Amino acid sequence: MASRIRLYHNDKERKTYGIIIWMKFKSLTALSYRNFRLFWFGQIISLTGTWMHSAAQGWLVFKLTNSPFYLGLVSSALSMPILLFTLAGGVLADRFFKRNIILAAQVILMLLVLILAVLVSTGSVTVWHVLAISFLIGTTNAFEIPARQSFFIEMVGKENLMNAIALNSAAFHGARMIGPTVAGIIIGGLGLAACFYINTLSFLAAIFGLLKMRFKPDEIKTFPRAGIRQEFKDGLKYIFSNPGVYTLILSSGIISFFGFPYVTFLPVYARDILKTGATGLGILMGFAGAGAFTGAVSLAVRGDVSNKGIILAASSITFSIALLIFSVSTTAWLSYTMLFFVGLGAINQIATANSLLQLMVPDELRGRVMSSFTMVFLGMSTIGTFFIGSLAHYTGTQHALQTGAGLCLFTSLLLILKKPEILKIGSRK
Repeated sequence: MASRIRLYHNDKERKTYGIIIWMKFKSLTALSYRNFRLFWFGQIISLTGTWMHSAAQGWLVFKLTNSPFYLGLVSSALSMPILLFTLAGGVLADRFFKRNIILAAQVILMLLVLILAVLVSTGSVTVWHVLAISFLIGTTNAFEIPARQSFFIEMVGKENLMNAIALNSAAFHGARMIGPTVAGIIIGGLGLAACFYINTLSFLAAIFGLLKMRFKPDEIKTFPRAGIRQEFKDGLKYIFSNPGVYTLILSSGIISFFGFPYVTFLPVYARDILKTGATGLGILMGFAGAGAFTGAVSLAVRGDVSNKGIILAASSITFSIALLIFSVSTTAWLSYTMLFFVGLGAINQIATANSLLQLMVPDELRGRVMSSFTMVFLGMSTIGTFFIGSLAHYTGTQHALQTGAGLCLFTSLLLILKKPEILKIGSRK
């Protein structure tokens, strides 16, 4: 027994070790790593500003154009660069220090948001300004996201990867829950420009956290190769030769293409269908964020579990059915409830797929595989949003969203039937 007694040299060491034990007990093990804590707390503040920006931008575009088509077009401008540049971003993530890539991207994003804030506050903004800035933001994200996605394992290691991803998702969707609600209040009280200025300032928290990180030389992982073209080919060859990796990426692409465009058309539901205005838009986005936040926290608490493939399949079906009911709802409380389950299903599917991919792939290919995941997960929503937006223009928003949700459910079930091995991915015997 005596050999197990921990001796502390001072109160500071006792307190520090106590915090780490508390974190482990509370399933917050990733937060025991200093670099991840800096990253995580910075992201909470920055992402809250980002979701305020998202809600305000949707309201701005709908106010300027009164058209669901332009809502879809702006969303496509934001996500189109994911399709165009993310694979190149994955190559860079494997070649250079990921922290520096993320830091440079945060500075660029802050400047772009500041430009939009000035345009809105001076009354000179047009929908074409929003389109151009959205495209530049999307281009920056195309290089930042692969670096960020493959950065978690360098901050916390493989054993705490799932916890880190779940906690990051909890921060993302906690901000998604709070940011739009706050934006709805601010739009009514201070105007649209205030949301964009607040988002500009929120980037400072992320930048500060990144600058304060410290890494030992052996923790900085870069993998330079002979040529960028060959690295690109090696990444694609690995994905298509590995059925497990390919299936995980495909399952995420289905939800992205058919399901995720719903976010773009929430302003239409808030103003014209549910008639709840800007405040109602914030509540709609907040309930979706609350569901995702709940799912992320449950993932963090559960930690590494068996039967991850079953979780993937069940989550995609939950997402699709809830979205289908939301698409036809004209009652506020039912719409809020269904969006909660939409967020819950989405985060369980995406976060589980994300962690499985990172654990399956070798270090030297992680950036490129995660860039492919990002391209499909976020980039496919570009085509899907344009498809749903065009359909909404001719047949109405509710009918278009109903079609997308139905196709999401059909293709998810078809994937399970055609590739039943997805149910066994990540299972432990």
